[in-house]
Amino acid sequence: MKPEELKRFALLSEFGEEDREHLVELLDAESFAEGSTLFREGDEADALYLLASGSVRVHSETAGRLGLLCEGANLGAISLIVIGKREATAVAESDARLGVLTRAGFLRLADDHPRTACRLAEAIVVDLAGTLRGHLPHLKQQFTSDDVVLSG
Repeated sequence: MKPEELKRFALLSEFGEEDREHLVELLDAESFAEGSTLFREGDEADALYLLASGSVRVHSETAGRLGLLCEGANLGAISLIVIGKREATAVAESDARLGVLTRAGFLRLADDHPRTACRLAEAIVVDLAGTLRGHLPHLKQQFTSDDVVLSG
């Protein structure tokens, strides 16, 4: 993947040329044929996937079909920051080309280019916050104010 290709990913929209160059150095290029599994629910979550071409269907045993991701989407960004298991399975709906940043690659980015790693971490948090905000109306239907207990 080339630095200019990263411009089409919303997650990386605030990255400058230098940040994209630092990131591209650590991306592994992977291709998946139609029907191939990128990862399975329950696997160790250890990489961010940037979908450069093709499409990927995401589903979970508990939630069912979660969506179809197309070029420019990302999967698993939070796994660079939070250690845990995959919450879903991702399968190539068509032949797909992806850039993959492993957690080890992210840690190397943090050592070699801390500003870029910080920007990526910030982008991941902003993306996650946007997703949560989008689900607030659904969550409000499930809970009343008496049901919510916050602890700190």
